[in-house]
Amino acid sequence: MPIATSFQTIGPYWALIEHPEMADLTRFGAAGENVVLSGRMTDGDGAPVADAAIELWQASPAASETFPGWGRCACDRDGRFRFTTLKPGPLPGPGNAQQAPHVALTIFARGILTRLVTRAYFDGEPLNDADPILGLVEDPARRATLIARPDGPGAWRIDIRLQGESETVFMEF
Repeated sequence: MPIATSFQTIGPYWALIEHPEMADLTRFGAAGENVVLSGRMTDGDGAPVADAAIELWQASPAASETFPGWGRCACDRDGRFRFTTLKPGPLPGPGNAQQAPHVALTIFARGILTRLVTRAYFDGEPLNDADPILGLVEDPARRATLIARPDGPGAWRIDIRLQGESETVFMEF
């Protein structure tokens, strides 16, 4: 019988969402440009998803003693989530093409039997137009679901729609 891991199910790791400090990737004193990434998760009917956990993963800057490179938070009753992290930089991508600064978001929620993975790119980044992964999404309206928009000084907003019109683009792994 296979053993469940955090990749297969949130299972015993669900308790981590009871620690709101996990959503602050700068909590250990990380130095760099702090940014807040927030948004709202909704289902296919536009209703808030209040029982979801979201993980944020980023490869830039590199994980260290002061920067874990990932965090987790629960959506509140209105489906809202909020992370504090460091602004990512560009990364090498497929074929050594530069990827635009982005973070990966992993979603766990009721009715989702496996994780959903998407990305949040930052509006106005010069590398967005040439990003090899973002470029795979040909429809501009669908591509827009991956772009975080400015939401005040040092703040960015990206909403996640699980189904229906304006559904967020999810990655296949």
